[in-house]
Amino acid sequence: MRVSIAMILPQTVEQLEEALSRPSPAVLDTLRCIGGDLVILGAGGKMGPTLARMARRALDALGQPQRRVIAVSRFSSEEASRSLRGHGVETLSCDLLNRDAVTTLPEVPNVIFMAGQKFGTSEAPELTWAMNTLVPALVAERFKDSRMVVFSTGCVYPLMPVSGPGACEESPLTPPGEYANSCVGRERVFGHFARHHGTRLLMFRLCYAIDLRYGVLMDVARKVATGEPVDVTMGYAHVIWQGDASARAIQCLAHAASPPMALNVTGLERVSIRELAGRFGQKLGREPMITGREAPTAWIWDASRSHALFGPPAVSLEEMIDATVHWLGHGGPTLDKPTHFEVHDGRF
Repeated sequence: MRVSIAMILPQTVEQLEEALSRPSPAVLDTLRCIGGDLVILGAGGKMGPTLARMARRALDALGQPQRRVIAVSRFSSEEASRSLRGHGVETLSCDLLNRDAVTTLPEVPNVIFMAGQKFGTSEAPELTWAMNTLVPALVAERFKDSRMVVFSTGCVYPLMPVSGPGACEESPLTPPGEYANSCVGRERVFGHFARHHGTRLLMFRLCYAIDLRYGVLMDVARKVATGEPVDVTMGYAHVIWQGDASARAIQCLAHAASPPMALNVTGLERVSIRELAGRFGQKLGREPMITGREAPTAWIWDASRSHALFGPPAVSLEEMIDATVHWLGHGGPTLDKPTHFEVHDGRF
């Protein structure tokens, strides 16, 4: 049974990363069944190291150390690469915009694609479109014979009425803003090549993963703690523990299909930002400062399909809230990368 973070609240970054990367029995079952090596493209971001370490730990637990887990990134930080290697993950430095470099990547049966760009879209839209559509074209051609899980986002959907159930996998992909539309482009490019080559593929529409160093919960908690206003215009969100999201991504390798399928991945519980600020206020002993008024629409999702496949997340919303307060209270480090979840016009 997976140990919840409620039972062992992380005190250090290493304890946190150990908890995040702990493989579930379902991850072990998936990797036992599918066989072969795994490449993780774009593994140098916030979530990539967790996923790579989880896969490595699972294969070692299965007694299959010969199966490779290869993390691919530009690795602008040598420390990130060194840390992964220290945990048994192979690392390759690669600019995925370089066609020649992509062709040299090793042939593997399993690929998880995590590369992309979100922040800075307003200042550099050309780079965002290149990262989110050109890179997929190069990767889809290179790994046409592999099964692939492609990280996407729930922001490919339009803002949905808060009175309704949220976007499901069949909802139209008509979002606001250039970033979200480039993500639709990413899915369309992968889908085109997958259909042309018969590639087994799954679009992993994730929103919003958190660990204790970043995420919607930390964004709101820090604002409450420091007396900054909490904007509730985007009145609702969904969140999922990064460890649970990583486990689901690995499990999705077994569900990659031709034609491609899509899956919304997040928590089932819809979180009111106003109520969340109030809960943090009670726990932190601070009165939250609320600004704005809830809009009639928000990015909200129906993730019932993924919950039917994988069951409920191991870490509950209440556990994530308590762990965030604990982390903030003892001065745990943060990545200082706001999610900008409150953006309602799609301009990131």
